[in-house]
Amino acid sequence: MTKPVIAIVGRPNVGKSTIFNRIVGERVSIVEDVAGVTRDRIYSSAEWLTHDFNIIDTGGIQLGDEPFLEEIRQQAEVAMDEADVIIFMTNGREGVTMEDEQVAKILYKTKKPVVLAVNKVDNPDMRDLIWDFYSLGFGDPYPISGSHGLGLGDLLDECAKNFPEQDDTDYDDSVIKFSLIGRPNVGKSSLVNAILGDQRVIVSDVAGTTRDAIDSPYEYNGQEYVIIDTAGMRKKGKVYETTEKYSVLRAMRAIERSDVVLVVLNGEEGIQEQDKKIAGYAHEAGKAIIIVMNKWDAVVKDEKTMNKKIEEIREQFVYLDYAPIVFTSAKTGKRVHDVLPVINRVHDNHTMRVQSSILNEVIMDAIARNPAPTDKGRRLRIYYGTQVAIQPPTFVVFVNDVELMHFTYERFLENRIRDTFDFEGTPIRIITRARD
Repeated sequence: MTKPVIAIVGRPNVGKSTIFNRIVGERVSIVEDVAGVTRDRIYSSAEWLTHDFNIIDTGGIQLGDEPFLEEIRQQAEVAMDEADVIIFMTNGREGVTMEDEQVAKILYKTKKPVVLAVNKVDNPDMRDLIWDFYSLGFGDPYPISGSHGLGLGDLLDECAKNFPEQDDTDYDDSVIKFSLIGRPNVGKSSLVNAILGDQRVIVSDVAGTTRDAIDSPYEYNGQEYVIIDTAGMRKKGKVYETTEKYSVLRAMRAIERSDVVLVVLNGEEGIQEQDKKIAGYAHEAGKAIIIVMNKWDAVVKDEKTMNKKIEEIREQFVYLDYAPIVFTSAKTGKRVHDVLPVINRVHDNHTMRVQSSILNEVIMDAIARNPAPTDKGRRLRIYYGTQVAIQPPTFVVFVNDVELMHFTYERFLENRIRDTFDFEGTPIRIITRARD
């Protein structure tokens, strides 16, 4: 199921990013400590009580040389398009400004629920500041303080009341759902058409989510698939064409619903920073991943070109060393038929379960070959491990002291597990716990 999305909208300097960081909390991204991953914290997962949701900080969407009010308008439109609930952020110390009224006029056009937040109400004596904000026409204003974290519970309670009922199309577990993500103009649409055209067994086009993604179910060699197509989702207007971060917002929705994610690169242009950002989200989400170098027909090649490109990809995507690489040309159809077998393979690995007895043989053999290091005279002792989840495969390893498990030794164990079992295409996660 797709998580609901909250977007924070408002004029500059009302504290949007501060509230965003407060709601997200001190959540540390899985990929932030991995070399080669950079990401903008304008889109993140968060939770409140029993609710999981995603949240967008529109203040992080910079639109270059746009005039002041035009930029606010375009940021608000991104939120209106993407969000299920909008937090309209204002500044209690400054009162209602002309810019607030401009934002309000834009938000009147949306059919999405709008929750009005008055920030910088730092103590109960300042609550009288909120009354003027009724004039904006969005019902009860919620006094909050980003610097102190006050009032956020009431604000999120109101947001949660407006979360939509989940309306995603449900597919049987046997159906493999995959999406193609990447920068604009890497050839996602062409690749979708080439894959579908190659099979010529399109079942139907089904509206997948309220985000106007198109799901294309089809069957090939007895296996049912659904392509979650993000490629056709860009809307007209400058904001959607020029804002690279916007493509990340769209990609996130598709990643969430996918079992397998194809990270599509442009062979003509080479690897760019935005490619790494988008791929980082798929890695963090724990999805099976395939790297697809498209437009390979446009590259001038000799017998060494492909190997050099593989080396470059491995250097640029250090954290995706498990992901297979496929070179394709949607234009000529070259190697497009290779994509589906790779999808099948990484999906099988993403859902693989390992027997505890065999897993522990591998762990004990690894320890015998390379004993755990000592730290201040104490040695890490590993008692046993067990698999606790799939998609991605997740293992819990019980030890004498969690703090003695250095990330380098954890990486060693992961490599030994990968050497023994075929986990190509899927991240695997190791959780260390102290044995009671």
